[in-house]
Amino acid sequence: MDWSFVFFFNSALLGVGLAMDAFSVSLANGLNEPKMKKGRMCKIAAVFSVFQAAMPMIGWVCVHTVLQYFNKFEKFIPWIALILLGYIGIKMLVDGIKNKDSQEAKKAVGFKELMIQGIATSIDALSVGFTISDYNWLMAVVCAVIIAVVTFAICTAGLVIGKKFGTKLSGKASILGGVILIGIGIEIFVSSLIG
Repeated sequence: MDWSFVFFFNSALLGVGLAMDAFSVSLANGLNEPKMKKGRMCKIAAVFSVFQAAMPMIGWVCVHTVLQYFNKFEKFIPWIALILLGYIGIKMLVDGIKNKDSQEAKKAVGFKELMIQGIATSIDALSVGFTISDYNWLMAVVCAVIIAVVTFAICTAGLVIGKKFGTKLSGKASILGGVILIGIGIEIFVSSLIG
């Protein structure tokens, strides 16, 4: 992969797709704390952003560590990306359709709970390390930063919307996130077959 529009566009799409769970949780957090101050909103969005950026980098490091010893593993990466992103995307679709996210509105948002939310909403981003494995380290870092910036913006919007309107949109956010992740998985897989 080179520094092209497609690189930046795919990174932004990854950010949008991965941030949908965090968006749903942000909606619920905003509903629970309608008088939340801007500083606290920034802290919550930053927690989600850090986790969303760290997980792909951890995955990228794991892939590159494994690939140094097992070069034959490389041909399976598009399959792994398709399976992982497909699985996560389908799970998000099902959760969105069932609208399970609305139950999270009853949880208090302390530091411990926020950390748990950050991990839970970003664990799927670990698989992104497989999808960006052909990036050099600088491109992987830039991709992670783009994901973090997109996540920050989406979570901030989720908190604002949640404060005003509640969690009615949270199921739709999961559906959109699922569709985007499935689409990215298919694009990576098809690109590897064509390229």
